[in-house]
Amino acid sequence: MTFDVVGTLIDFETGIVEGLRAIGREHGVELDGETALSLYRAERYAPDAGRFPDDLARCYARIAPQLGLPSDDTLGARMVEAVAASPAFEDSAQALARLARSYRLVAMTNARRWALERFTQRLGDPFWFSVTVDETGTEKPDPAFFHHVLAKISEAGFQKEQILHVAQSQHHDIGVSRRLGLTNCWIERRQGKGGYGGTIAPESFTEPDYHFPSMRALADAADAAHRGG
Repeated sequence: MTFDVVGTLIDFETGIVEGLRAIGREHGVELDGETALSLYRAERYAPDAGRFPDDLARCYARIAPQLGLPSDDTLGARMVEAVAASPAFEDSAQALARLARSYRLVAMTNARRWALERFTQRLGDPFWFSVTVDETGTEKPDPAFFHHVLAKISEAGFQKEQILHVAQSQHHDIGVSRRLGLTNCWIERRQGKGGYGGTIAPESFTEPDYHFPSMRALADAADAAHRGG
């Protein structure tokens, strides 16, 4: 199983919103979380965007005036750290531990390597190997990112047909994995919230091969499949 990390296993939206709210409390500003995520999303995918989560400093400088917050380098650096400290979803570590009993787990993330190392610790270090934007030099949904991962998996003796790609983002993962012929699983982390939060909206919705509201539900389904032979 290959996994997107940020948004699927790590709750980066909480990291962003809580980081901004902490700054807001210090300056007497009350923030709406969905509004903040919408502003972040628009800025994150600007033409001059950098690598995640380092790019939070640039994003903060751009969106702070719209939120009524002061814009300075110190606060931008705080946002980078706030997002790097984003919590894992409450079911992620346990579900990964269960899945690791039967599957090789691979992390593939648009985050920098230094950030993934922090995220991985919160997830219980479950991955067989991992690939970050630092190794690929490009971000999902660029097919080149997927080809890099597929080549490493192939070197270990596994075929594309043996992979299930698990992700939250329709834009970054589900659509492109379908075009590349991978079996995929959509973890709908924003179920009931509406919109796409801090993640860019896809040009069109891709119906996934599997669809679960949580990692726990995926692990339950995998366990049931093994019990049924």
